[in-house]
Amino acid sequence: MTILESSQQEIQKHKATCRNILALSPKVRYVGVINRFGRTLAGQLRKDVTPLFKPDEARNEFFIEATRNQLRKHFESSIGKTDYTFTENEKVNILTLSNQTNFYYITFDKDTDLQGFIKMIEAAKKIVRQEQAN
Repeated sequence: MTILESSQQEIQKHKATCRNILALSPKVRYVGVINRFGRTLAGQLRKDVTPLFKPDEARNEFFIEATRNQLRKHFESSIGKTDYTFTENEKVNILTLSNQTNFYYITFDKDTDLQGFIKMIEAAKKIVRQEQAN
């Protein structure tokens, strides 16, 4: 298998994970797999959703989150590994789940209730662990 074929298989695996997380709830707006440099490796927007970010804003947001993710890794020996981060905004809520090399950037409709978040966080973590195991 060539490096290109291996890379394409990884992208297909990430796309499938994005679709699986998106299917968890109609409250999930977007799921993306972002590398440590802030580059989108795969992403899926719910069909009826209008993006809140312009393309250049999305690139900047992903870069900022990637930087935050990398900075957190420096403190893992002191406070332990980050399981997830949650950011609440006026228009959308953002969940990031980190793995060894990438992170999952997941946005939710603002009206998602706390119990719904808890269930989706646990389900999304399970899907991400399954992807890592394969």
